[in-house]
Amino acid sequence: MPCSDYDPASLPDLLPLYYRRLFPFSQYYRWLSYGGVQKNYFQNREFSFTLKDDIYVRYQSFSTQSELEKEMQKMNPYKIDIGAIYSHRPNQHNTVKSGTFQALEKELVFDIDMTDYDDVRSCCSAADICLRCWTLMTIAIRILDRALRDDFGFQHLLWVYSGRRGVHCWVCDEAARKLSSAARSAVAEYLSLVKGGEETVKKVVLTDPIHPFIKESLAVVEKYFPQYALKDQDILGRKESVDKVLALVPEDVRKELQQAFQKDKIPESRWEHVLDQALDKQGTTKKGQHFEKEIMLQYCYPRLDVNVSKGVNHLLKSPFSVHPKTGRISVPIDLKELETFDPFAVPTISLICEELDRPKPGEEQSEDTNKNEDEKDAAEKRKVRDYKRTSLAKYIKHFDQFLDTMARSWKGELLKKSDLQKDF
Repeated sequence: MPCSDYDPASLPDLLPLYYRRLFPFSQYYRWLSYGGVQKNYFQNREFSFTLKDDIYVRYQSFSTQSELEKEMQKMNPYKIDIGAIYSHRPNQHNTVKSGTFQALEKELVFDIDMTDYDDVRSCCSAADICLRCWTLMTIAIRILDRALRDDFGFQHLLWVYSGRRGVHCWVCDEAARKLSSAARSAVAEYLSLVKGGEETVKKVVLTDPIHPFIKESLAVVEKYFPQYALKDQDILGRKESVDKVLALVPEDVRKELQQAFQKDKIPESRWEHVLDQALDKQGTTKKGQHFEKEIMLQYCYPRLDVNVSKGVNHLLKSPFSVHPKTGRISVPIDLKELETFDPFAVPTISLICEELDRPKPGEEQSEDTNKNEDEKDAAEKRKVRDYKRTSLAKYIKHFDQFLDTMARSWKGELLKKSDLQKDF
């Protein structure tokens, strides 16, 4: 695992190099300016920086990409958070008449954190993760991505690994960015199924008829459940885990299952007994009994931090920020490679800075040819080449592809708004 080579004490030495030669400023600016369709969109965006020793600086804003670059290279933030687009420039919020400085727009965002699954994973707890429980993040992305695209019609979804134990989703469509807090809450509530805190035993309750969205989500869960829950987490193996599952079924069914489990110790067979009991119940009761579906959803369904999604002015960690504890870069996730995405294989800042120092064949020659070129052009070429020779390259390439898809929709917007429309 690359992160084993990372020493948090080295961060102050590595960050200046990262922000000077590797951070993808041009793509970042391209993303957050959204094609320049709306005036002052980038300029009125709030950034917040967490500096060394947990010094927190809010309401940062920048007029240009160059200004953002210079400030980040000067401050070398340990963490970057992105906030809303405000009515005025955030760095001038103290000079604005009281009550007029307001958050107007922001991407619709989702935050899924592995710590929220501690009651249903046995391999790890708290901030720890492993490949066995990472399946929960794969399931969450599959369910939410489908729902946001098919049920809400959003197209521009940027999924990002947080750098440690979770994932974030940035829904970048114009319609999503303009949603009110009430609409954001409605979307978050629609997507939330697991309800209740630690004291709540049964966190998923289904009623008839089962909503099509829940059916779609179950189809995803069913695909992963046998491997994840029965094998990797062994939820029907150890007595303690079995008792947790049995607490989620009706009392009469519980007695039947306890007897069946006495004779049958194999987790997969025990699950077959659960399914058989559910089938019997559904045939004999008028009231819908869906306890087997409720169990699957309680163990596998995404657990959202709805407060992150509800507010327009909520800050969320930026893509390409470095996680100070693990050293891993917060990278975009390519959904075409989701099944093989390995959080432990995500490059650390120490790895990419080390890769930068390795000379490539024929590099000296290209340095000479660049000497005679315009200085700015040479610097730009070098910047491009710098990240391309590191493990960060494939993640920036995916980010580029995401931006290209979005740009096609920006161009459509610009055409609609321009006088050129008459000519088409």
